[in-house]
Amino acid sequence: MVPGERLVSSRAKKVTTHVLQEMKRTGEKIAMLTAYDYSLARLVDGAGVDVILVGDSASNVMAGNDTTVPITLDHMIYHAQCVVNAVDRALVVVDMPFGSYQGDSKLALKSAIRIMKESGGHAVKIEGGKEIVDSIKRILTAGIPVMGHLGLTPQSVHQLGYRRQATDPVAQERLWQRALELEQTGCFALVLEHVPAELATRLSSELSVPVIGIGAGEGCDGQVRVSADLLGLTPQ
Repeated sequence: MVPGERLVSSRAKKVTTHVLQEMKRTGEKIAMLTAYDYSLARLVDGAGVDVILVGDSASNVMAGNDTTVPITLDHMIYHAQCVVNAVDRALVVVDMPFGSYQGDSKLALKSAIRIMKESGGHAVKIEGGKEIVDSIKRILTAGIPVMGHLGLTPQSVHQLGYRRQATDPVAQERLWQRALELEQTGCFALVLEHVPAELATRLSSELSVPVIGIGAGEGCDGQVRVSADLLGLTPQ
């Protein structure tokens, strides 16, 4: 591949939230990968990946931190700028980092606006259930698309740990109700992380928005992976 050359992709149509909805309707699987820099984002976009997540996992992959908690809003905006500069086709979703939205819907809106204005990203992703509904509603008033995230939420690692979530009937019903609430609030899609495959499949079939799984089985509308893991670059 020579400098400036794009990988050839037959799927040249620009991906939007509406395209993802149509993909769910027609049963076409959604591919989502992380990227934090221009060079990798260029390769991922050129390969035809539908969604690029500028994940707070940059805290682990790029900075070597044990958790996603230390990464700041300024860091996320920088990584998102680098990715957006590389992308022609994919929808770019940017994680809102720990401390940029919890407990304060006005702060959440301010943080989301900074991400959109300063990085050029296309949407934000936010972790949590009913406790963040007010923040999601306020962000949506600014016309900013929001992707939800339930199950294992890495920003809550000190509370939840890195273990499978919703493993008993009570917890599964609670997660189901939270997913339904996020859909009704206006999230355009939902990430389900490290939950039982049967639950993820049920949610994918019953929710009207796309459900993107990670460690949640093959029954979701799409899959998201950390690119460094996929390439075998993560230390074991």
